[in-house]
Order: sequence, then structure tokens, then C-alpha cells
Amino acid sequence: MESYTFLLFLAIILVSTKALGIFSRKVNMPAVVGALLAGVLLGPSCLNLISLNGSTGNFINMMAELGVILLMFNAGLGTDIEELKKTGVASLVTACVGVAVPLIGGFLSYALFFHIDLNNYNEFLKAIFVGTVLTATSVSITVETLQELGKLKGKVGTTILGAAVIDDIVGIMVLTVVTALKSPGVQPVMIFVKIVLYFVMLGVVAFVLIKGRRFIEIHDQKRRTAILCVAFCFVMAFVSEQFFGIADITGAYFAGLILCNMKIGPYVSRRVEIPSYLIFSPVFFASVGLKVTLNNMKSSILIFAILLLAVALISKVIGCGLGAKICGYNNLESLQVGVGMISRGEVALIVAQKGYECGMLDDALFGPTVFVVIVTTLLTPILLKVVMNEKKKKVPVTISE
Repeated sequence: MESYTFLLFLAIILVSTKALGIFSRKVNMPAVVGALLAGVLLGPSCLNLISLNGSTGNFINMMAELGVILLMFNAGLGTDIEELKKTGVASLVTACVGVAVPLIGGFLSYALFFHIDLNNYNEFLKAIFVGTVLTATSVSITVETLQELGKLKGKVGTTILGAAVIDDIVGIMVLTVVTALKSPGVQPVMIFVKIVLYFVMLGVVAFVLIKGRRFIEIHDQKRRTAILCVAFCFVMAFVSEQFFGIADITGAYFAGLILCNMKIGPYVSRRVEIPSYLIFSPVFFASVGLKVTLNNMKSSILIFAILLLAVALISKVIGCGLGAKICGYNNLESLQVGVGMISRGEVALIVAQKGYECGMLDDALFGPTVFVVIVTTLLTPILLKVVMNEKKKKVPVTISE
């Protein structure tokens, strides 16, 4: 008999994320904090009502993936191109420094805590890979928080978005080089060629759509336009992941970025926002919390997890903040950029999984890594709220409670 448990799980997720989201707003915190906590409460760490295992779990994971793709597509649609041009260099510098500092921090944390012999090739690679996991940035949670705070289109928000996309590309390069050192079958040169071809592909797609802009804009305010744009988003996400090895959310963001300056942009954004906020985004945020598992950790590994968490937080703030500072941002703006890049999210989970599969992360190290990913994701919206200091005006609410 076919199971309909997924319907019950969806109902529980929607009600709990909304209820805790409203509560978060009541205590002057972004609603996304409540949605993340809902997942933690429903998952194995607390009530254990919902599991991501089995066919129902796979369904929730796929829904969550759609949620983050639509979220990043909408972020691309809402990007201010002129502001992005102004912050392009800052985003590049921020991303590069923001990769280097966590890489070094993670390497030293593992090497010093476990007193490894750096002459041992496998242990040396493990230390590098721990640092590689910390280089990742997932901007989806930050995007949601910045939208709530009305800061997504500003100087800081645009810099964070641009830096996160570049961070994804640089992170893939680092991951490729490290895995190549472990697996001779991986060819770094081919990966770099793929990345170059990816940007060539983006340029061609953007050129074609811009040339057909007049025809596209004739169909503004029509439902078919929104449907075709969402389909375009999904195709870009698929092509990015399947053919170039670049995160699907990056493809979704670029899809929105290509369309954002067209007349249809605001209409498509409004249409996409409805299903996103109604069902897909809550499932995504809850799924992050559902991944939290703190069971069966030995005391020494738990201590290492806490140390790694501290390094993960500090290294991104210092690295990305320093990059912004080099580009002329003031102290507060630099801090805001650094905090906005803290979340590791699904990108770091993917990197950790790759490392686990090729033997660079064992069972003992995989737990602390997931712990760091989840906690940084939970903390990012809270810390962003603090550094953004939204006391002068009320937080704009896009959709009523």
C-alpha cells in the first residue's frame, strides 16, 4: 500500500516553521531562525518526529532542493546590476581571502589538535581537507535574512552574494586539487577548463537572451512568462551541476541575474515568491535543522567539533572582513560582509560527502564536520541581525503572517 506519510510531514513542517517564525519575529529575530529551529526540534536531536531516511526522506530532500534553487533564483532576480558592477572587485577579493584564511585555520586545527605527523601523506591530506570544508560558503540562509532586513540590494548584500558565488567556484578548484592528490584519476586541468567553459556558456546564454529582450518583454505580466522563466532556472541549475560540476544554486542565481534587468523581472519575482514562501522554502529551512545529529560523539571528538566551530566562525569573519576592508569598506561593513559569509550550509555538506567517499574524512571526522555546518547555518541569521542593527526601522514583511 502506498504511504501518504509525506503529506503529514509536510503539514507538520509548514505549521511548525510558520509558528516558530512568527515567534522569532516577536523576539526581534529573523523568521528564518524559527524555521531552522523547527527542523532541529522535529529531527533526531529532539522529538525525532521526522526522518530524512527512506522514500519520504528523499521526497523532503528533493523539495528542499527546489526550495533553495527558487530562493537563489529570486535573489538573482532581485540583484541590482549597477551595484554588482561597483562591488565586483570587492566580491572577488573577499571570496579569495575568505577561502585562504579558513583553509589555513582548518588545517592547523586538525594538525595541532590531533598532533599529526605532517610527514604522513594521508594525515597531511586529511588536515588540508578539513580546511577545504571550511572554505565553503552557502549564501541561501544569508539571502533570506538579508531579504527580511531589507538589505539584499545594498552594497553589503550585493558584495556577499557576489563573493559567495565566486567562493563556490574557488572552493570547487580547491576541492579538485585536494581530491586529485588522493585520487590520481581526477584531472584538475580538466576541471579548470570546465569552469572556463561554464562562464563562456553563461556569456552565450546571456547574449542570446539580451538580443531577444524585446520579444521576451512583449509577454510581460503573462503567466506563461513566469512558467518559462522558472523552467529556464531549472535548466540552468541542472546544466551547472550535471555538466560543469558547479552547484545547482549557482546556476539558479545566474539565471535570475540574466533576467533581472529585463522588464519581466519584477513580475517573475512576484510569481516565484509565492510558491517559494508557501511551501518550498519552509521545507528547505526545516531540512537543514533535520540534519542535526549530536548523538554518539566521543568527548574528544566533541571538543574538536567545538574548536572547529570556533575556527569556522572566526576565520570567515576575519578572512572575508579583511577582504572587504582591503577594498575600502568601513569596519562595520567589513564585519557585516564577514558575518554574512559564515554559513556553510549544503555546499560544505557536499564537500564533506566527497571527502568521505574518497577516504579523506573518516566516521570520526564526519560528525564534527556536519556539526560545524549546521551550527554555522543556525547562527548566521542571528549574528547578521545583530551586526545589521535594525533599530531605526521595522523589518519589512513581504508576505503577511
